Amino acid sequence: MRELTDQELVRREKAEKIAAMGLDPYGQRFNRSDYALDIKNKYKDVPHDDFETMEDMATVAGRIMFIRKMGKASFFTIQDKTGQIQIYISVNDLGEETYDLFKSADVGDIVGVTGKIMKTKTGEVTIKCLKYTHLVKSLKPLPEKFHGLTDIEERYRRRYVDLIMNEDSKKVAFLRPKIIRTIQKYMDGLGFTEVETPILTTLLTGASARPFITHHNTQDLDMYLRIALELPLKRLLVGGMEAVYEIGRVFRNEGMDPKHNPEFTLMEAYLAYSDLEGMMELTENMFQTIARDVFGKMNFNFGGYEVNLEGPWRRVSMVEAIKEETGIDFKQDMPLEEALKLAEEHHIEVQEHEKSYGHIINLFFEKYVEEKLIQPTFLYGHPLEISPLTKKNPEDPRFVDRFELFIAGKEFANAYTELNDPIDQLERFKAQLEERELGNDEANDIDMDFVEALEYGMPPAGGIGYGIDRLMMLFLEQESIRDVLLFPTMKERR
Repeated sequence: MRELTDQELVRREKAEKIAAMGLDPYGQRFNRSDYALDIKNKYKDVPHDDFETMEDMATVAGRIMFIRKMGKASFFTIQDKTGQIQIYISVNDLGEETYDLFKSADVGDIVGVTGKIMKTKTGEVTIKCLKYTHLVKSLKPLPEKFHGLTDIEERYRRRYVDLIMNEDSKKVAFLRPKIIRTIQKYMDGLGFTEVETPILTTLLTGASARPFITHHNTQDLDMYLRIALELPLKRLLVGGMEAVYEIGRVFRNEGMDPKHNPEFTLMEAYLAYSDLEGMMELTENMFQTIARDVFGKMNFNFGGYEVNLEGPWRRVSMVEAIKEETGIDFKQDMPLEEALKLAEEHHIEVQEHEKSYGHIINLFFEKYVEEKLIQPTFLYGHPLEISPLTKKNPEDPRFVDRFELFIAGKEFANAYTELNDPIDQLERFKAQLEERELGNDEANDIDMDFVEALEYGMPPAGGIGYGIDRLMMLFLEQESIRDVLLFPTMKERR
């Protein structure tokens, strides 16, 4: 056990004294009627002299963030979820006993205040305290500086302290759900239905990723935490729901870096009778709706770039983009041996399971193109080998009707004209198993129930998945996924 500091010992003594006064050091229900920001906005333009004749009252509650004790009268600041407001308190208004209770308060304590609205000579909206209520004794002192670079790991580990001390973190925490609500409103307005699908699954499908494995005791069955949302949602298209989406947690047992967390939020949407073009329209409009309705602007600083979300967004095929950067035209018919030779000449390492024309195209894209797609770009026309759930392009079956959205060199969405041919789908699943045997431990399982669902008939459809956390990074102008997650996964302290 860690030894208590002198400050912590003093605060515990104060808590005991409060209890000796017949008060609960950790408080009871308190009926507040007002918030700091609302009060400041309402009275900020009222002239100082007008307050002399006003009797406007307010009841607020919050954490003490600053105290300036001055004998028989003092100032302190409390902070609620909307911000801070100054309180003026004096022995003449409260009496000796209550004022003594206040004088024992520390920064970090939570209190309630009822009083008259006033404005100081310096123009600051203030509450003149007429009733002071101790609510919660803080046994640990707040840090003086909690958001410098040296404390960045502690910010993530003790997010509760970060939210108290760091206005930027609090702003992110409140804006994230506002963005989610905007997405839901947008999707609902298009006739989509939000649904929930299982988190526990017995098969790895819908994405290429390593899973978290768990065990169901009753059935004595190994299970996985889902790595994607796709196949259950497409089953709902078979069932006739036609337009569905889900915003939910998925889990991938992979590394952590500024762009990745093992558990993250994914949104997938599927629309019957649509296609790739429909998903492009949905995506561009959704991003612009968030920008306009939540932030009132179209330009965002992200990844060291100023990103402009005004449309229309660029659309370019993968092979065209590679040709622009390298001069190599993968659109032409090319023997695999020639493609492997080109990879070797360009110092691209090809793993055993990647020795196919499509995988080599993708490796060229990742090396030469991906980081250069700064402004919003729909990159379409992916090779068949890297897209096991996507419909083939009718004009060139080496490629599929798929796009990825790139912004500032990072992927933000992945969309398909959905594969609904059960025979073709089964063959793609089998090809995935062959890749696994060659060493690809992220290859999909065969989901025979899904194949059977397709045999009943799934309407032509467009589908898309969005990394919600990366979307948050863009709109909240943050460079690390940890800054848009309230509780990111952290390594254990050593």
